[in-house]
Amino acid sequence: MKTILVVDDSSVARKIVIRCLKIVGHSEAEFPEAGHGQEALDILREREVDLVVTDLNMPVMDGVTLVRKLKASPRFQHIPVVVVSSLLNEAAREKLRERGVDLMVEKPLSPAGLSAVLGGIEGGIPE
Repeated sequence: MKTILVVDDSSVARKIVIRCLKIVGHSEAEFPEAGHGQEALDILREREVDLVVTDLNMPVMDGVTLVRKLKASPRFQHIPVVVVSSLLNEAAREKLRERGVDLMVEKPLSPAGLSAVLGGIEGGIPE
């Protein structure tokens, strides 16, 4: 069973992401949730995760810092990360690409938009 970590400070936004993921074929996945980057790292230390879907603007630890820490860690750098944000102008996209993120989708999130982005994960989401 796949485990997809959903990180956003808004519980409503997390529920929307989870609903979209279920619609696009991940209805059997487990969806641990985190309200900020530090909470996400705590979850990652406790359990295996196949995919991280994160917002950028969050308290305590933002999404950019979370991505930087994941990509710098030999333990976590293999985990695909999808950034979901309303702040994805070209400068933000370039900054994220420099940090190793290729998968980005703009809010408001739709199942079609998320499905298109998830198709960019080579070989699909790992089991």
